[in-house]
Amino acid sequence: MLLPMLASLTDAPLDDPQLVYEPKYDGIRAIAEVPGAADRQARVAPRVRLWSRLGNEKTNQFPEIAAGLERWGRRQKAAVVLDGEIVALDAKGDPTGFQKLQGRIHLTEGQNGPPHSVAYIAFDLLREGRTDLRDRPFAVRRAALERVFSHTGSPILRISEIAHGSGRALYKRALASGWEGLIAKHVESRYKSGKRTPDWRKLKIVHEQEFVIGGWTEPRQTRAYFGALLLGVYEGEPVDGGSRKGESASAGSLVYAGHTGTGFNERELARLMKLLQPLEIHESPFTVRPRTNERPHWTTPKLVAQIKFTEWTADGKLRHPVYLGLRDDKNPRDVRREPAVRLHVKSSSRLAAPAEPPGRHDVEAASMADARTARVQKPKPARRQDTTVAASDRQTVDDQLREIEDSRRDGVLDLPGGDRLPVTNLHKVFWPRLKLTKGDLFRYYTQISPYLLPAVADRPLVMKRYPNGVAGPSFYQHRAEKPPKNVRVEAVEVAQRRAQIIGGNLTTLLYTTQLAAISQDPWFSRVQTPMFADYVALDLDPMPDIPFARVLDVARWIRDELQLLGATGVPKTSGADGMHVYIPMPPETPYEAGLLLCQIVATVIAQKHSKHATIDRAVRNRGERVYVDYLQNILGKTLATAYSARASEYAGVSAPLSWDEVDAGVRREDFTIQSMPARLRQVGDLWATLRKAKGANLSRVARYAGREGRSRVQGDGRKRSRK
Repeated sequence: MLLPMLASLTDAPLDDPQLVYEPKYDGIRAIAEVPGAADRQARVAPRVRLWSRLGNEKTNQFPEIAAGLERWGRRQKAAVVLDGEIVALDAKGDPTGFQKLQGRIHLTEGQNGPPHSVAYIAFDLLREGRTDLRDRPFAVRRAALERVFSHTGSPILRISEIAHGSGRALYKRALASGWEGLIAKHVESRYKSGKRTPDWRKLKIVHEQEFVIGGWTEPRQTRAYFGALLLGVYEGEPVDGGSRKGESASAGSLVYAGHTGTGFNERELARLMKLLQPLEIHESPFTVRPRTNERPHWTTPKLVAQIKFTEWTADGKLRHPVYLGLRDDKNPRDVRREPAVRLHVKSSSRLAAPAEPPGRHDVEAASMADARTARVQKPKPARRQDTTVAASDRQTVDDQLREIEDSRRDGVLDLPGGDRLPVTNLHKVFWPRLKLTKGDLFRYYTQISPYLLPAVADRPLVMKRYPNGVAGPSFYQHRAEKPPKNVRVEAVEVAQRRAQIIGGNLTTLLYTTQLAAISQDPWFSRVQTPMFADYVALDLDPMPDIPFARVLDVARWIRDELQLLGATGVPKTSGADGMHVYIPMPPETPYEAGLLLCQIVATVIAQKHSKHATIDRAVRNRGERVYVDYLQNILGKTLATAYSARASEYAGVSAPLSWDEVDAGVRREDFTIQSMPARLRQVGDLWATLRKAKGANLSRVARYAGREGRSRVQGDGRKRSRK
């Protein structure tokens, strides 16, 4: 099947001779594969297939559309592939809202759907016979579509309405009829399957009005203060004629209208929480107590919020509500559902006097400057990736994640640069003791991505996947298996040559999270120079019941030995029970040289502090000691990187530390996916020390090893002489 082309969120003028405008239908995007008369001569004749945007087959859910296309296809010489929308129809036969299609979405073959009328509205022709039309301009494809699909002979097979050069009349109809908006398409645009480009742009119609706040919900674990505001409007007439501010008890019935968990920054969350807590009450202020995704807290309905949203649903709930701010000039008892829709400023300003339309080059340049629509170029192996993610983009992704998880359905993330990533089971609990979900892991990685991405950039990743969370079975995955576009994959070689995922961009990070890879485990070398380690590490693994204070002792002893070498040690917790001490290497250091350095230091530590440290690999021989593991420094082996989440029961994070913190003492349980974002705002990127530090002087290692070896021999001799 072909993937559909997607529209960008960049706004467009309503007057531009290079644009064609059409309604934005509120249905299910569907690619239709229709065999022609010639195809039906085959022994096994192909049938009509309907595919959703995510590649799910919809043929059995809409049998009347499939049958209509089948009948129409018999009159066509060649097979065609159409792009269009499956829409529900109202009593007049006009396209209506997505809700009317809900009963069809999860049907399987043999089930009967509800009796709502539906139609297929085609707006592009991608193939005709053996001719691929996608490289041709939109105007050419549209002419071909009108030639083959304008007279289908069926009321449920339609062609989209369009307006050339000016979308004003169509936009006014959209406002009057409650459409979702318009799509503006450049007449010269080529069809780019699976891509979101500024050649197609959404003009979404967004409404806004005031709503009374009747409560809030508990936050999910990585969010502070609250999760969502519970919103309502009053219905019915006030009992008395008074209109004193704050008198909501006699204002009629407060009816629940929905909840919003988006539109806040941390400062606004804190401000609202300070205002809400004094208003908390025990009983719901709503006429019918609403069901909520998290535990609710009820408030006296005295606060009024300004909310933007796309539409009211058929059951009186808000669709896609977003918080804009508080209104202290509005009496809560006066807040009613407004009979005439009020447009958000962006939607209403489009009908202002037309400005000089930008040229296509100007539009593309503006889109490239917008981080939400900028194209991400797949880097060549010799170039490092851009690991920056703007704060506004992170907030947008975070908002999408919360909305998808709250719906308890699967969804698609719109990522910076136009990437799209299907995500599933965000509500699944990954850490049972803390009730943290897969969605919490997604949000954590989104928030801290500017710190983590430089640590994994250009490095092959090994995934340890936990499909059912930390309490379930796990398995390792080295090979990349059909990842989405812009997930970087390179051929690397250890014992064998294989395609492996390479870290460094947000799409890749969230794709591995979707695969339930809780930790981020990169190689010590980059894909450009796989045989040379950029750093090496000592892994401190305590035996059970060894206090973490003892692990900190061993880390300090390692630091002291490295100082004798003139080398830098960079410490971090492992996120589980132990610690890691990383050592930067000079350029073009073979793994073997780094391994030898770590072996020497580990051996010295085990000899000097034999009661508390060991290098014995046999677990039964370690006793109550910390195992100093130097054997991770081998090509293809990995450790969880800095800022990586871990599959520990306390949802630990591998947290970089300062040596002052190591000296003062810390608790490993203080560093979790819940606490790390706030810590990063406080201390910054401590792991940058590793990237900036000078590599160890390996010429000093031999002298150090010889000196330590002689001192150990002399010490043993003195002990024997005393005996």
